[in-house]
Amino acid sequence: MKAMLCKAYGPPDSLVLTEVPSPKPDAGQVLIDVKAAGVNFPDVLIIQNKYQFKPALPFAPGGEVAGIVKALGAGVTNVKVGDRVMASTGFGGFAEEVCAPAARCIPFPSNIDFAQASAFVMTYGTSHHALKDRANLKKGETLLVLGAAGGVGIAAVEIGKIMGARVIAACSTQEKVDFCKAQGADDGLVYPENPLDRDAQKKLSEDFKRVLGGDGANVIYDGVGGDYAEPALRSIAWEGRYLVVGFPAGIPAIPLNLTLLKGCQIVGVFWGAFTAREPKRNQENLQALMGWIQQGKLKPTVSKTYPLAKAAEALNDMAARKVKGKVVLTMD
Repeated sequence: MKAMLCKAYGPPDSLVLTEVPSPKPDAGQVLIDVKAAGVNFPDVLIIQNKYQFKPALPFAPGGEVAGIVKALGAGVTNVKVGDRVMASTGFGGFAEEVCAPAARCIPFPSNIDFAQASAFVMTYGTSHHALKDRANLKKGETLLVLGAAGGVGIAAVEIGKIMGARVIAACSTQEKVDFCKAQGADDGLVYPENPLDRDAQKKLSEDFKRVLGGDGANVIYDGVGGDYAEPALRSIAWEGRYLVVGFPAGIPAIPLNLTLLKGCQIVGVFWGAFTAREPKRNQENLQALMGWIQQGKLKPTVSKTYPLAKAAEALNDMAARKVKGKVVLTMD
């Protein structure tokens, strides 16, 4: 089978398309004939040795896939050979076949295709966990989403609306803001390029407050970090919850006196660790998301697909923030 391997840490262009033996499922695992693999920002980081976990070299990136169950390891009863499943793999998904824990494999309904299914688990799982478990987002609250047009960002926009929030989308271009509004955001704003000097940060904070109105944001979903974090935090409402999701713009330094002045919380969101530590709760969350898909309330937005051989191009587009919604690798 073919796999796009990281043989030495480096940029996306260092990945190598390689023929490798087909894997065999261990006990509790499922072998999946991969039809599509979601592309996510952690894939850009993991091949550069900049992510929270570090697979042994060589490895294929790719943390989520959709495909057909090809073989079962001992003890697997929740799926059967021939089932269409989406799965969270952590890594290994940029390949024609991959083994995944059976507990992380979920049959998906016929109203979404393989590409949409592969774009679902990580982004929607992360954003649902963030808004439900970490922020306890309530109906009628105001949600500010930074990086709203990206994979986890647009998932937060959609889930926030389902949960009854007023959603404000913050993006790097007006085109992306318009994309978010088409997906349900109530309003939005364009933020300037990073890095920002103090004057630009002050203006951005004022822009956030103007668009948010009232007391500010009850919940801030920050999948960007960098110089955007402090201006966003300054726009939070009393007893607001600031969700730390990712840092493509860099890891910010936050003046903690703001948490005192706002009576707010800074809350970490690490969905990968949550799935490992609390698999039962994660399965309950994913089943709730599947229910929304079956009801037509959620439908993952795939803006572009690439063949496996062009995985580097997909990752470079992700790193350059050219992506709206999700991009996907296809194996056919």
